[in-house]
Amino acid sequence: MKSFLIIGLGSLGHHLCNELSKNGCEIMAADIKAEAMEDIMTSVVSARVCDCTKIEVLKTFGVEEFDACFVCIEDSFQACLEITDLLKELGAKKVYSVANRDVEEKFLLRNGADRVIYPERDIASRIAGLERAANVFDCINISSEYSIFEIEPLDKWLGKTVMDLDFRNRYKLNIIAIKREGRIIPIFRPDYVFTAGEHLLVLGHKDEMRRVFK
Repeated sequence: MKSFLIIGLGSLGHHLCNELSKNGCEIMAADIKAEAMEDIMTSVVSARVCDCTKIEVLKTFGVEEFDACFVCIEDSFQACLEITDLLKELGAKKVYSVANRDVEEKFLLRNGADRVIYPERDIASRIAGLERAANVFDCINISSEYSIFEIEPLDKWLGKTVMDLDFRNRYKLNIIAIKREGRIIPIFRPDYVFTAGEHLLVLGHKDEMRRVFK
């Protein structure tokens, strides 16, 4: 069972607590405000009201034992930066930190963040990915250039196999699974036949996806 430390219980912190808890993870949560704990007590194993900018406080958490630490302080970049730096100093395996501006992302990465969460930008990017083509039903950004897309097969693909289309070479996309009636079915066979009513989960560069559905 994976365990996570979530520091800062604003909107993002609350959602992380709930979602990770639903997935059977153990969560320790911390915030400087006691009222922030009210709605998450059933989702966490441990909750602390404390000032996590103090290294003596973080030392009591055993941060090196968590699979990942999330710094979700949305209203104080200085606190987010300091805590990120302290977590890495104390041996945290992986640190996710929140940024609201590009310049904040740069400083967080320089101070040890393994990945920066940029909620507004990430949401905007996902919406843009969904809306730029009628055949795209969902989009999970892997990086600034690559995403996993849920797409509907083009009419010209139906009845043909992956090999018939020379799919990977022609479209520069990797099919990782088929989604049919809510079920995810991994496929690795070149003789798989595309059929109507199913969706494909494909991994690829965003520019290649634009070319397919232009």
